[in-house]
Amino acid sequence: MRAFINKEACIGCGLCASICPEVFEMDDEDKAAVIADPVPSDVEDSAQEAADSCPTEAISIEE
Repeated sequence: MRAFINKEACIGCGLCASICPEVFEMDDEDKAAVIADPVPSDVEDSAQEAADSCPTEAISIEE
């Protein structure tokens, strides 16, 4: 599983990083960044929850 961020769509709310800090963090521009590629198998559910919770749908997940 891999996670991707659409930086244009990201509003920097930080929800993804709070839901799944193993995969997402906020970068120097206060935009989400993926820090685990591929997503570790033990946090796949959390990464998907973060993607589903993103208010601007800036996160995409590929199996």
